[in-house]
Amino acid sequence: QVQLAESGGGLVQAGGSLRLSCAASGRTLGNYFIAGYILAWFRQAPGKEREFVGSISGRVSRIYYADYADSVKGRFTISSDNAKVFLQLNSLKPEDTAVYYCALQGPGSAQFDYWGQGTPVTVSS
Repeated sequence: QVQLAESGGGLVQAGGSLRLSCAASGRTLGNYFIAGYILAWFRQAPGKEREFVGSISGRVSRIYYADYADSVKGRFTISSDNAKVFLQLNSLKPEDTAVYYCALQGPGSAQFDYWGQGTPVTVSS
């Protein structure tokens, strides 16, 4: 069983930045990437469905591959220091206000099996 935990959310003005972190309790996330797992960030705004933000994976020589939703491309960046995964949020807009979640998808799995509890981000105009 993998326990994920996000941190780093908060209140920020439009145009500002935040860095969110995702950690696996007692484990190194990089080991999951080598095993073929994908870690993704999702967000859910009040009254809206959860949406994909971006993902990171890596299978060869710990090279990480990142993918992003069009709405955040050029503003958000996913990275990893092997132990944790980070979501850098730049040029924030009020419409980025949401609870942000990280989740793990195992190799061959059709869904994300492990989720964190979420960290809230509020962007004021």
